[in-house]
Amino acid sequence: MPNTLQGKRIVLGITGSIAAYKSCQLIRTLIKQGADVQVVITPAGREFITPLTLSTLTGKAVVCDFFDRRDGTWHSHVDLGLWADCMIIAPATAATIGKMAAGIADNMLITTYLSMKAPVFVAPAMDRDMYAHPATQKNLETLRTCGNHIIEPATGELASHLNGKGRMEEPEVIAQQLANYFAQREGDLQGKTILVTAGPTYEQIDPVRFVGNYSSGKMGFALADECASRGAKVIMIAGPSGCRMNYPAWKYICVESAEQMFNAAYNLFGSADAAILSAAVADFTPEQVNEFKLKRKKAIDDKEEEMMLRLRPTKDIAAFLGSIKTKAQTLVGFALETDNEQQNAEHKLHWKNLDFIVMNSLNDEGAGFRCDTNKVSIIDRDGRTDFVLKPKSEVAADIVNRLAEVMKKK
Repeated sequence: MPNTLQGKRIVLGITGSIAAYKSCQLIRTLIKQGADVQVVITPAGREFITPLTLSTLTGKAVVCDFFDRRDGTWHSHVDLGLWADCMIIAPATAATIGKMAAGIADNMLITTYLSMKAPVFVAPAMDRDMYAHPATQKNLETLRTCGNHIIEPATGELASHLNGKGRMEEPEVIAQQLANYFAQREGDLQGKTILVTAGPTYEQIDPVRFVGNYSSGKMGFALADECASRGAKVIMIAGPSGCRMNYPAWKYICVESAEQMFNAAYNLFGSADAAILSAAVADFTPEQVNEFKLKRKKAIDDKEEEMMLRLRPTKDIAAFLGSIKTKAQTLVGFALETDNEQQNAEHKLHWKNLDFIVMNSLNDEGAGFRCDTNKVSIIDRDGRTDFVLKPKSEVAADIVNRLAEVMKKK
């Protein structure tokens, strides 16, 4: 991926984290792809990496203080905000994220951030407990609300080995997300906001058990990436999933239950031009959630007692959004079927007031849950279009192509 950031002017903010050593690799990667990098570092950041090392890599003097220590020259954070095509703060500590959210401009990095006219990306770096703390999550949500792009911490086996989620994403991935952002700005969905639901929902029985399904979220995340790559602002509402987006989401909401997904979709649908409802939402949820773990019990005759689990219907997200959508909005549903496929899909298309529905079948090998491929049919009021088995990334392109066509006509 050579020169994907050619000519881009990037302000790199570095804070006081052990992950600051990764900033050197990030600088090398950005410069290799053609970017011009200016480093702004906090006083705490200088304790982890020296300005001399950073200036050697960038070819520019590192901005540390409001005034140059050598000659007293004032460093203009306003000029930096006007110069940059984007700002990336990596690593971003919990303290810096808190200051950004509250507007506490007590160092050069925060004043530069507050003066920034270009998009801002934030790569958190902290231990797992600090990242999960409600205060940190609230501050991150504040930054998202202000339009900042949060590059979620690393996941997977390596992250788990190194104290779990909270570990800063790798420099190559950060550079890729920046490149993706600039690449997507000229797409055919530029200026559109697309809401995507993805993954399963977990319906709690007790503190350790739930009712769920086999959805991996791969199809939904592929759709979100396809929309983002074509210029859309993506609102991602994701159930429990190990997947992640390759492009920055405009808003990213994690949910667990069908009720939480319904509430998020209801609250955000009004700001969307279209919604793609690919999540495998539970149709039923336990009527009662037990406070403590349920135990096996034995009756008087020494036989184990049966447990009766009563379920109630969940709210139908697609049907509700279909009932409130405007003529200008586009709504796409999914139908994963095992029998009477065409009939069931067409029924959902009409009574849920969808613009079109994507049908796939568990009877087709390589399609459905947990697969990297899918075989779908797109059904609308004019008929049905069948597609061959292909990778989910290509299926996503087929679906978004149809979405773009429908939106263009509205």
